Formats: sequence, structure tokens, C-alpha cells
Amino acid sequence: MRLAAKTLSYGLVHVAVASTVAFVLTGNWMIAVGIGLLEPAVQTLVFPLHEWLWEHRHETKFSLFHGH
Repeated sequence: MRLAAKTLSYGLVHVAVASTVAFVLTGNWMIAVGIGLLEPAVQTLVFPLHEWLWEHRHETKFSLFHGH
């Protein structure tokens, strides 16, 4: 139960931060809340791709870390 509460709390903080940053950039709360809700959803979809790339990084010649 603690993990679920913590996850929900982090999700709300993420939306609040994304919305606030979007508002500072746009000056429009409607757009800001839209971005604030969309950005975490996109991050959730991109995360598995990031994980897959991270796990398979040794299978390619390209490395962000010198010689590793």
C-alpha cells in the first residue's frame, strides 16, 4: 500500500511540476495543464524504450561511456 501511495504522490508532483513549467513558458493555464498531463503519459511510454536501449547498449559499437 505504501508503494501505491508513493507512486500516486510522485505522479501528482510530476504533473504539478510539468504544469508549472509549461505555465511559466506559455502563460496559459489551459495549455499548461494539457502539457502537464500529456508529458508524464509520454514519459511512461518512452521509459520501456529507454530501458531496452540501456540493456542492449553493449550489443552495439556505440557507447556513451569511453571504451565500455
